[in-house]
This record gives sequence, structure tokens and C-alpha cells, in this order.
Amino acid sequence: MRLVGDDTFAAFGLPGTPGTDAFWAAARSPASIPDGGGWTTLFLWRGTGAATVDFESWSEPVPLARFGDTDCWYAEVRMPARLRVTYQFRVGEEAYADPLNRVGAGGDRSIAATPDAPAQPHWPAVGAEGVLPLPRTRIRWAGERLAGRRTVRVHPAGGGGPVVLLLDGDDWLYLHPAMTAFDSAVARGEMPPVTLVFLPARDREAEFACRPELWEAVRDELLPLVTESGVNADLDRLVVAGQSLGGLSAVYAALEFPELVSRVACQSGSFWWTPDAMGAADPLGGPVGGAIAARLREGADLSGARVAFDVGEHESRMLPHCEAVEVLAERAGAAVRVSRSASGHDRAGWRHALLRDVAWTLRAP
Repeated sequence: MRLVGDDTFAAFGLPGTPGTDAFWAAARSPASIPDGGGWTTLFLWRGTGAATVDFESWSEPVPLARFGDTDCWYAEVRMPARLRVTYQFRVGEEAYADPLNRVGAGGDRSIAATPDAPAQPHWPAVGAEGVLPLPRTRIRWAGERLAGRRTVRVHPAGGGGPVVLLLDGDDWLYLHPAMTAFDSAVARGEMPPVTLVFLPARDREAEFACRPELWEAVRDELLPLVTESGVNADLDRLVVAGQSLGGLSAVYAALEFPELVSRVACQSGSFWWTPDAMGAADPLGGPVGGAIAARLREGADLSGARVAFDVGEHESRMLPHCEAVEVLAERAGAAVRVSRSASGHDRAGWRHALLRDVAWTLRAP
């Protein structure tokens, strides 16, 4: 990371004097130029107070420098090749999306992509002011096994079909337009019609740990409600899609509830997890592959399962844990697909893998 104090804005294709009305009328952010094997990316913020640009998981916050006594604040950030990352500007205690970037992730975050980052077809650009469409069907779930009430949305993409259970469902409803993306992928013939079930989490650390309560509740309480909702839903070909702790839980379900879950799309699963890891000073510093790898080494059988693994190629500390589970899952009999996304530990980088890998799990063996 580096801050530059000279007037190099023209190198990024930004004409005019920074801080003038003409400059802001033409300004865009972020903007990237080649820098060795990576990119130097310019971020711009218009304001009167000091600000930082904060990245999701990929780096520490970067302070912005002020151009003279103008309202133009900027940072030049060195980025590696192939990176898509969520970011926001922070001014004091407040967080803001980038008003010069039309690609948002909710009301207070934006998405930056280096020019060589692979495209994400089907995912529309939605700015911070955009309102994402919501499924019409809502299920009020007040189960006995999990504490609290929650609203589960259901959407039949292309008329509905195999159920795709999206863990952390609220993120895919309110931050990233999964409903629109799945509709597009189905319409273009890249996956069969599916029924999306957006499952929100109330306590991720508890619900997505390697424990049976969530999956007992899904089996005995939630899925019957989906059937009763009147939406076309094929529960015989259930796909579970999860990221981070959600990915851990999805693979756990395939191991411990094989009659329920045999198709998994896992992005950056938290395979460092052990019962003691969450309270450790370095949660990722424990046994490689964590509890899931240990369970697989005991001789667990994944025959008949289809598991797609993806992890961000910039997640250096996650990679050994994920690689261990990938290898062991295949040895346990699963059909395995492995890929790497151009991202860190960031939902913005997993979006294409989510669509592609759900489609792969539904293909005939």
C-alpha cells in the first residue's frame, strides 16, 4: 500500500484540477493502471474531513491524503493481479459506499475489481441507492430446535425445481442480488430451474458450528414448511450453498446427514474450525483442516456426494485448511470440484462460483 502526494490523477484518465467542479463531473472511482504484475488503484473521496478506505478481509484500512486544501481525498493502493474486493469509506464513526462507483453491496459498501478480474456474468451492477428485489413467498419460521423467529424467503427461479438452501440468506437478499443472478443463469440455460430458500442466520458461530441442531431443524421443521408454501420445490435434490462458517456447516451436514444433504457448494469453508478454535488467540493456527479433516480421516463415507469447493486465491492462511479437506473429501468417495476465485475472504469474490458450483452439483454423475 502506498500514498502518493503528487498530482498523478491524469495517469488514471482523470482530467482537470482535483477538487474543481469539472474534475468531480468526470471523476470515477476506483481507477486502475498496470504496475508490474499487479495494479495501482486510485480511490477518491469528496469531503471535508479525513477518511480511510476499509477493505473486507484483504488488507488493513488505508488513510486517504488530501489534495491541497480542496475537498478531494485520495489513496493510491497497490493491488495484486486478479482481485475483487468489497470496500467502504470511513469518516469518523460513519461508513459510506463510494458515490463514484456504480457497483455496490448494500447501502454502505462498494465493490472494486482489478481490470484482469474475471467477469461475473448474471450479477447486475447495483449502486448503493439501489433496492434489490425480494421473493414474494415468505415463511415465518418459529421452530423449537433453534431459538427465535426468523423470516425465510423462497423464490422459484425459472418456475422452481431442486431446492437450493442459501445459508446467510440475508446477505444474498440485501447485499448481493442472488435472486436476479439465479434467474439470469436459469434463463440462459446454465442451470436447471431451482427453488431458492434464503435462510438467515441469527447466531452464526453457534448455528454453523459442527453441531446437529441446525440440520435437525432444517430437516424436521423448515423443509416441511417449504413444501407447504405451495412453491414448486424438489427436496430429493437439495443443494446447500454456504460460505465461510456456512461452508463448514454445509460440509458437516453432508458428513452427518447424508440422507438430507448430498450436494454442496462451499466457498471458503472455515475448515480451521475445532471446538476450541473460536476462543483461541489465532483461530487459524490449529490443526490443518480442523474438525472436518479429522472426521474424514476417521473413515467417513462421502460416496454419492457432490461437493464443489472454492476459495479465494488471496486467502493465504485459509488455503492449507481448504486444500486438506478437498483432498480428503475426494478420498472419502465424493465427486469433488475445486476452483479458486479472484478474491480474498469476501462474498463479492464468491458470487460467480456460487452460480457455477450450484449448477455443477445438479448435473447427473
